[in-house]
Amino acid sequence: MTKHIAEYQTKKAYEPKRTPVDLRVGNLVSCGDQVYRLSEILDFGSVIGVEVHSGRSVPLRIGELRALDDQETQISVDQDIDEITSDDWKIAEKRYEAIKPIVEFDSPGRKRVTQRAKEIGVHPSTLYRWLGAFQSFGVISALIPRRRGWKEGNGRISVAAEEVVQQTIKDFYLTPQRPSAQETVVEVRRRCREVGVNAPSASTIRSRISKITEKERLRGRGYREKAKNKFIPTPGTFPHADYPLAVVQIDHTPVDLNIVDDEFRRPIDRVWLTLAIDVYSRMVTGYHLSLDSPSGTSVAMCVAHSMLPKEEWLTLHGVDADWPVWGKPRTIHVDNGPDFKSDNFKKSCAMHSINLDYRPVKVPRYGAHIERLLGTFMKHVHGLPGTTFSSVHHKAEYDSEKHAAMTKSELEKWLVVLICKYYHQKMHNGIGMSPSRKWEIGIFGNAEETGIGMRPRPSDRLSIQLDFLPSFKRTIQTFGVTIDGLKYYSESLRPWINYKDPKKKTKRKFVFRRDPRDISNVWFYDPDLKQYFRIPFANLSLPPMSFYEYQQAQKKLKAEGEKSVNEHRLLDAVNELREMVEVSKEKTKKARRQAQRRKEHEKKITPATPFKKTASKPSKSKTNNSFVDGDIDGFGDIA
Repeated sequence: MTKHIAEYQTKKAYEPKRTPVDLRVGNLVSCGDQVYRLSEILDFGSVIGVEVHSGRSVPLRIGELRALDDQETQISVDQDIDEITSDDWKIAEKRYEAIKPIVEFDSPGRKRVTQRAKEIGVHPSTLYRWLGAFQSFGVISALIPRRRGWKEGNGRISVAAEEVVQQTIKDFYLTPQRPSAQETVVEVRRRCREVGVNAPSASTIRSRISKITEKERLRGRGYREKAKNKFIPTPGTFPHADYPLAVVQIDHTPVDLNIVDDEFRRPIDRVWLTLAIDVYSRMVTGYHLSLDSPSGTSVAMCVAHSMLPKEEWLTLHGVDADWPVWGKPRTIHVDNGPDFKSDNFKKSCAMHSINLDYRPVKVPRYGAHIERLLGTFMKHVHGLPGTTFSSVHHKAEYDSEKHAAMTKSELEKWLVVLICKYYHQKMHNGIGMSPSRKWEIGIFGNAEETGIGMRPRPSDRLSIQLDFLPSFKRTIQTFGVTIDGLKYYSESLRPWINYKDPKKKTKRKFVFRRDPRDISNVWFYDPDLKQYFRIPFANLSLPPMSFYEYQQAQKKLKAEGEKSVNEHRLLDAVNELREMVEVSKEKTKKARRQAQRRKEHEKKITPATPFKKTASKPSKSKTNNSFVDGDIDGFGDIA
């Protein structure tokens, strides 16, 4: 399949990047065209970096930093989750289970590793290798076995030379004598000469040294106590939630407020709020506000918002505040609702090594933190015009619909202000300080508590969002691909039409991902290029529509005797349904709600793409954050 690569290598595509920016002192990052070593963390927004070539120290904005790719492992890390074979996934999961008891330790120590290796029957060096791969990327796919043979981008030094380099680093560089990198280069060359192998270049040796984590460097070079104090979290008050993002709880609630539509400003009923809270600090890590009922995709939307940086989200809503929360949680704690138990959500969490912890049935106290926070927020909502209060008794004779005044956009801005400017800054009796102060202590520490350091910052927002979108596996026919009776096609599919798997001799199934709120496009993952391509409706006369609208149109056609999807009749049905809504929306609340839902879907605002794209000339190259002109704008809101 190499021929087709050249045919559309220059087409607009999206290449996922899951390697986060590791914001720990001593690590290498890129900014623009330069590479820097982090020397000091100033605050949640800035650091000091030393430019590796000149040695000059400069202030850097955290939002502009990018991770350096490790090409040896990146090929498996950046695969689509559903593109990974079941056999490879089982191997990766088995390896993760092997390292899971020690993965929380940045430097677990030889005794602990040896003991664990003996328990599972592997050599300690194998366990170290798995541990290193996982800690570098933070996703289970890093543990997928790499195929034998050299690939472009891999190092070309011999196995014997690599062993000499690694052994020298281990018993020469990582010692209390603390020899310099140059002394280590000389020692490697001496040892290579002794065993009769060609010594690698000095830059190769320095590259291997630069990959040593700060924890391993401190422990190996005589600072074991300092490493212990700096990188092992101090147990806190709450079990299993002893540091930021150790446990995040998520739940839904209907907001106790009637909102109005944008056009007529008349009532359209309530919206749903999905909220996530960090149990350690009580900080809100993310949320999702929607006119749609809770589903697996609304959960995914909340998780994506929770994991991603929030600066542009604050700009979108015009809120001048700080919300320095990002990074993946160790554990997500949820109830037993079907929206939290979808196979897609489980696999997406597993891919990012996030533990899913379900509350015991009928034991509400296990969700006390998120339940209390939702209750607190609703109390504030009860002061807004149009509130429904929490019960008929409290509502009494108050006419909620008559007093309704806020649109969804206005409510969302109010919610962001409430979170960032009030709740995060207010004294919390459960922790004895404000959530923002507790979060800061958890990250940077204070006189009594050692912080865990800045959390790795996602380097590519869209990759995380794509990982949580619903996925499908389909063969590609001459007309394209069919999902739920709808046909999709673009030239990006042409090389794979009727493609047969060489091993199974059957038609190969490919991975597609779709945004339920805009099904006019799907994302196709090309397994050769390791990139996503946006595939539109094959029939371009079909309008953009949500899956909800599509289901309504299908139901109408079925009632009229249609046995399968007829795209011309589908177009007529969608248009007729929309005309009915337009005619009745001034009269009925349900019609106004449906019209407003379509408006919200058409905004295509997501945590990964908070700003609606304006028309611009197509870009010929990917930018540092992997956003591609023309693709992001069709991505839509995944919930």
